[in-house]
Amino acid sequence: MTNDALIAALSHLVSEGRNPDTMDIDLLPSLEIVKRINQQDKQVPLAVEKVLPEVAQAVDKITAAFKQGGRLIYMGAGTSGRLGVLDASECPPTFGVSDQMVIGLIAGGPEAILKAKEGAEDSPELGVEDLKNIDFSAKDVVVGIAASGRTPYVIGALEYANAIGATTVALSCNPDSAIAEAAQIAISPVVGPEALTGSTRLKSGTAQKLVLNMLTTASMIRLGKSYQNLMVDVKATNAKLVARAARIVMQATDCDKAEATEALRQTDYDVKLSILMILTGLDIEHAREQLHRQDGFLRKAVQIHSQD
Repeated sequence: MTNDALIAALSHLVSEGRNPDTMDIDLLPSLEIVKRINQQDKQVPLAVEKVLPEVAQAVDKITAAFKQGGRLIYMGAGTSGRLGVLDASECPPTFGVSDQMVIGLIAGGPEAILKAKEGAEDSPELGVEDLKNIDFSAKDVVVGIAASGRTPYVIGALEYANAIGATTVALSCNPDSAIAEAAQIAISPVVGPEALTGSTRLKSGTAQKLVLNMLTTASMIRLGKSYQNLMVDVKATNAKLVARAARIVMQATDCDKAEATEALRQTDYDVKLSILMILTGLDIEHAREQLHRQDGFLRKAVQIHSQD
């Protein structure tokens, strides 16, 4: 795309418009600047609320993919790519899953996470190559993330994913965007012009983060990774998480610290298994068998035992 064409394209994007509420932001003292930014930020959850049906549709597709051994792949450039990598990296410690279950790909590769490599986003072929390098298949789901909705890297990836029969989702902050047209499911929270024109790491980035939180959290809940609202598949990999594991067991069972700690010791810090043992009185092998029969859904395992 020529420079003139790109300028013309950007001029039609909601996220690139000038915000009439912040035209004097460069004249304001610090407190007034952050108040203006905060006023704009308040619009974000309301914009996300309007696209919840599309978010839920994507969650259903992601959950179905996980159940058949598929993966969730995030793809983006710049801020959008970093947000995808962040959400993917949080899944293993939070939900006890493999780091290959949710993968974040960013234009320019891992180096682009720490240092901007913005030119990498201009290549649709790079998006295709990155998917091929992880053996992307029809069982997987790809979520293309781009605040502008026009990033070639993302478009190339979505078109390739469509061609091989995979599920495609677009997350953009502009309506009727190019990536929305290239995806089967379009999630487009329209947050309006940024407080600082074109700085889409602000409201647009916040909206993307909220949606990504929902995609993984809701999908993992649908897979049985929670009991009530507790993270029962959390991995106790450091001192803080060991303490959190004990607290989760105590909250789920109303037991004391000593009982929770002993159950966790017996189960090698398997929170879900520890809770089931305490709530049902089952020994470790029978508790593990019960969980397996219920596909890891702790609430179902507890309910089945109470009915026996």
